[in-house]
This record gives sequence, C-alpha cells and structure tokens, in this order.
Amino acid sequence: MKRFFESLDAMAGSSDVPGLTRWIERTAFIFLTLMVLTAPHSIAASQTAWLIALLATIVRFAFKPRRKFKFRPLDIALWLFFGWAVVSAAFSYSPALSFNGLRSVGILAVYFMVAANIRTLKAAHFLAFALFFSCMVNVIKTPIERIVGRGVEIHGINFDGPLGKAALTNGDTILKVDGKKINDLAPLMSALETEDVVVVDMHRPDVYQTRSIKRADLLPGTTPEERLGIQSWAPSHYWRALGFYNHWTTYSEALQLIGSLVFGLLIASLFYKNSGAGAAENTARKRGPISLFVAFVTSRVFMAFCVAGVGLALLMTVTRASQLSFLISGFVIVALSASRKVLIAAVLVAIPVAAFGLYMMQRERQVGFIDSSDDSTQYRLTMWRDGTRLLTTSPRNFVFGIGMDSVKEHWREWNMYDGGRMMIGHFHSTPMQILVERGAPALLLWILILAFYGRILWRGLRAARGGDWRTIGVLLGCIGGSIGFVTSGFVHNNIGDGEVAMIFYLMMGLGVRTAELSAGEPRI
Repeated sequence: MKRFFESLDAMAGSSDVPGLTRWIERTAFIFLTLMVLTAPHSIAASQTAWLIALLATIVRFAFKPRRKFKFRPLDIALWLFFGWAVVSAAFSYSPALSFNGLRSVGILAVYFMVAANIRTLKAAHFLAFALFFSCMVNVIKTPIERIVGRGVEIHGINFDGPLGKAALTNGDTILKVDGKKINDLAPLMSALETEDVVVVDMHRPDVYQTRSIKRADLLPGTTPEERLGIQSWAPSHYWRALGFYNHWTTYSEALQLIGSLVFGLLIASLFYKNSGAGAAENTARKRGPISLFVAFVTSRVFMAFCVAGVGLALLMTVTRASQLSFLISGFVIVALSASRKVLIAAVLVAIPVAAFGLYMMQRERQVGFIDSSDDSTQYRLTMWRDGTRLLTTSPRNFVFGIGMDSVKEHWREWNMYDGGRMMIGHFHSTPMQILVERGAPALLLWILILAFYGRILWRGLRAARGGDWRTIGVLLGCIGGSIGFVTSGFVHNNIGDGEVAMIFYLMMGLGVRTAELSAGEPRI
C-alpha cells in the first residue's frame, strides 16, 4: 500500500507536500480519476466524483504550501461566460427557470478542477488513457448487444387485439414490462394474468415511449401470440446505439470526443517514434505485470482496435453530424501529423467508411445524409426560424437573450414549435441556443473561449514536437475533438447536454495542462 501511494503521489505531483495536505491532494486526484473512468457511462457517478474532487481542490487552497492559482485568458473568458449567464437570467422572461438553468452552465467548473489537479505530464497521460480505456466498455458492448438482440419485436399484428389497441404496430419492440426488461412474451402474459393494465416500454425507429395494455383486450387462444394478437416475434436487432446513456445523440457526441483523443494518440505513436509503443513494450517486459498492462494499453495494435471500435459504435448511432465531425477531426489530426501521401491514403480509407455510414443511415432511418424531407431536419429548420424571430423581436432579446429555459413557459405566446405540433425541446444548435437564450455577448464570449483554447493547444503542440509521443497524441486528440465538437455543435446543442459538456470540459483541462507542461511551464 505504501508503494501504491508513493507511485500515486509521484504521478499526481504531491510528493513535495506534507501529511494532511498530501491526503487532500490524493483525494482530489483519486476522485478526478473516478470521474474520468465514469464519464463515458454515467452522469450521476461522474458528477458525484467531480463534486468531491472539486471540494477537495477548494479545501486544498486553505493549506500550506500554497498552490499557485493561475489566471489564463481562457479562465477569465470562462468566468465572464458564466457571469453573463447570471446577468441574462436576471433579465429573463422566466427568471426562476433561468437561474435554475445555471447549473448546466456551471459544469464548466470541471475544467478548473481538472486543470488544478494535473501537475505532471505523467498524470495527463494516465488520465487520457484511462478515459478511452473506460470508454471501450460501452464500445465493445454496443455490437455484442446488437448481435444478441433485445426485447420482443412484434410482427403480423391484429389491430383488434390488446397490442393493436395499445397503438403498437408491426416492427415495434417491447423492451420492458412494468419496468423490467424482457426477452420473450412470458413476462407480459404473466403480468396480464394478475393486473388489469400493464405498462410496457416500447421502441420504434427514433421513438421510445410507454403503452398501456389491458387484460380485457386479450383475444381467445392457447398461445401467447394468439391471445396478444400477433403472428410472430423475435429479438430486435435494429436500433440506434445508446451506450449507457439515454439518447443516441449524447452517445455519438461522447464517442466523437473520446474517439478523437484515442485517434490522436494512435497517430502520434505512428509518426513520433522517439519513445514509441515498441520501446514501452520492451521496457515493460523487465518490470512485471502492471507495466506490461500499461504497455498493452499504449500499444499501437490496441489503440488501432479502439479507433475501429469507436468508429463502428459511432456508425451504429446513425447520427449524421457526429459522424461527419469525427471524420473532420480525423483529417485535421492526420494533416497536423503526417505527410501528404498519408493524408491522401486517409481520404481513400474514409470513402468506403462514409459509404457504409450512408448505407446504415438509409437502412435504419430511411433518410439520406442531407435530406430536407427528414423530420429531424424540418424540426431544426423550424427551431432556427423561431430562434431568429425571437432574437430580432427586440434589442433586449438581442443583448440579454430570452433567458435559459424560458421557452418552457412562453412558447405558446411566442408561437413556437409549429403551434405546438412539434416536440417541445431546444434549438438544436449550440451557437443558436447561446445566442437566443443569453444574447450576443454570450456567443461572442463562447467564440473567445474556443479561440483561447485553440491557441493554447496549438502552442503546446509546437512545443511538444520531438518530445514524448503521448504528449503529442493528447494534444492532437484535444485539437481534433474540439474541432469536431464545434462542427457538430452547429446542428446539436452539445454544450447543453450535461454528459457531453462534462467530457468536453474534462478534455479542455487535460489539453490545457498538457500544453503548459510540454512547454516547460512550472507546476501549479
């Protein structure tokens, strides 16, 4: 145990502090690690770990020796961004809702906590590999779950039967009965024998809903199929991948960010060989099982497998914007690292991948990559028209915005969502969401944040050339991931998605500290 803590302190940069202070720093770094490990899977677990790490970080500033609190232009821009959100909430049409919405903006504190607790490049490398290694759990689960299938997909439905009367139709999949997952009809029939009404969770393309099935509607017959009014059923093999999240867009955005990180590490290991994976493997053979495991995780073969897995899982989300963003991220990473010949080869590889993605889109969503008749496209166009109209209604709206979440109370008087015929939601665009809800100054601050972040990463990458490939890989991955994040943000409100925003700010803190440490800046 003593050796473990000594290794932990050396990696976290806590070896130079005494007793209680060292334990506070250990606590912060341990829960930072737990946040990194749970971020690709669970918002509840990752936020709990983040809040404990943040509390330990704040407490640490009360103890000696004092850690330096660094103010970067990026930090100031982030504080101003949050401050303007407070001002906007004060001018909101629904102040109570908008002040409550500040919690989602407050996720940017993830960046400050991460940046405050990465004091060595070794810690930065460890956290980067921990993030993508943990993500492999849901990446591996996704195709396996698709092969095995899930739920009960019904066919040959009799619309006079209980399922037909419950508004289920051919091809729908019953996933749960009274909150419990099912893989055949027995649990449904058993529930109907004891309950007058059974609630089931069902799925059809792009829709997850509940239905109520009545025992009184059961048909005569001797088999479950006859009594439920269907001809056949089978496990479903077609749905948009969710990972461990509740929505495919959240999963695809998380995959884009983490996939960019692992792709950056892979490209760096291929083109910056001074301390490559092969050398790590040779050294590891002399150090025992733990070092062998580290060498395996950092090996090119394993990272290539991870990139392929992320790409497959991303295709299975059937989410156009995130897929395109990942391709753009990959091109940027290769362009910053490799020769023109390699870039051309990457383009040639991307062509069949893109073609397969279009095939998946057509098969599972029956839409093209750019399809004006698609319901989601029509929804976005409607929301952008509504947002533009609200923004230009008055100078107040342009400067302060309408207030976060105020549309929940005022959408009727503002004649939004096609008069209520469309789903009540957000504006499906990060720039539009920020501009309409918080005004033009907030959008300008957001652009400034991205510009400062990009400049830090670019300078760090230039300083890291010729150094450790892992440092270069982290910076490449953060650059690619941020470009992909901005690209998909034009049609996704990804900064408003808590799970995605947490990973983005986590990678921002990781990228900033890696850039600073690679440039030889003193530890904070």
